[in-house]
Amino acid sequence: MTLLHTARNRFLFLVLCFIFWFSNFIYIPILSPYLEMIGGDYTFIGMVLGSYGLMQFLFRLPFGILSDLIKVRKPFIIFGMAVSTLSCVTFAWADSLGWILLARSLAGVAAATWVAFTILFSSYFSEYDLHRAMGSISLAVVLAQLLGMVVSGYIVDLWGWHAPFWIGGIIGFVGIVLSLFIYESNEDFQKKPIQLKELLSVMLEPALLKVSFLSILAHGIIFSTMFGFTPAFALKLGLHTDEISMVIFSFMIPHAVATMLSGKIFVPLFGQWKLLKLAFTLTAIFTACTPLAETKGLLFLIQGLNGFSLGILFPLFLGMAVETISLEKRATAMGAYQAIYAIGMFAGPFIAGILISHLGISSGFYFAGSLGLTALFSMIVWSHLERKATKHNLNLN
Repeated sequence: MTLLHTARNRFLFLVLCFIFWFSNFIYIPILSPYLEMIGGDYTFIGMVLGSYGLMQFLFRLPFGILSDLIKVRKPFIIFGMAVSTLSCVTFAWADSLGWILLARSLAGVAAATWVAFTILFSSYFSEYDLHRAMGSISLAVVLAQLLGMVVSGYIVDLWGWHAPFWIGGIIGFVGIVLSLFIYESNEDFQKKPIQLKELLSVMLEPALLKVSFLSILAHGIIFSTMFGFTPAFALKLGLHTDEISMVIFSFMIPHAVATMLSGKIFVPLFGQWKLLKLAFTLTAIFTACTPLAETKGLLFLIQGLNGFSLGILFPLFLGMAVETISLEKRATAMGAYQAIYAIGMFAGPFIAGILISHLGISSGFYFAGSLGLTALFSMIVWSHLERKATKHNLNLN
């Protein structure tokens, strides 16, 4: 490809990624309050929020393996865009809690195709620029989440509770059309067939498993809080639906800034593992402090600090998950990584919902904060074991 074609392909792909996540997140801030309004209790709300992650846990790895076996990514992207659109339309037409659960489950199936998005986009870059590629696509995701979540409350105030779902469906249809024009080349694949046994061995890579476990905890935090019960907490604090956007702004703007700076500045400055320890420590503190906020200003401040801390983590995970994996096996590696971290996406809000039902809304945030401490403790243990193994090997030599 020429430089012009490469730049055009990258731009079109980033626009598509933006549309994909915008249609998925335009209703997120109003989802838990909407479910509460139509009669869902916190346990059911946690189930609906968790179904999104459960579908990704079930489908992401099969999608990744199948994509590597048949050596294509684009059909999965088109399929994902279509199912995402169907999810929004189902939400808009839903007249019962059961249909709401189905609609959110469809969103999870759509999100499971994200493995194909990330791998195809990374093929537009050299190996040297892998972290740059992951930073760019992470930024597109964060901006889509930011804009979608910010306008959500305003849209509800203007046109009612169902309007975000309809708008998500319309924009999703535009995405279906654009997905037909993205570029895919099969030149980067191996010419010889890939054995399923080779792909399965990828999932046992120790580095991939460690990163995936940490990502479970990080996704458990964010899907229990900002993408889960933080909007409901804000309303209980006295904010109105149109003021939810300020909570979103306070979290997502620092989140986007951290996403941009993570690979370019913080990784060279601290190193990957030290940076992970620092970010998880801060996240644990700020998450646990959320219920202590008694004013709007304090809530905004805590969300900003937490958004920045979490924003450091996700692009770092994306690069670390596949940096040691050969290109032809990366969809499997990314599928394994994304399937494993989806455990956090459904278990986090599901457990938080149960705790909130019995112990009050503060308990959900204390639980999410404990996940950050679990990540920190795990990394400390791993470091200790690695130093011990290194010392043992030196003594043997």
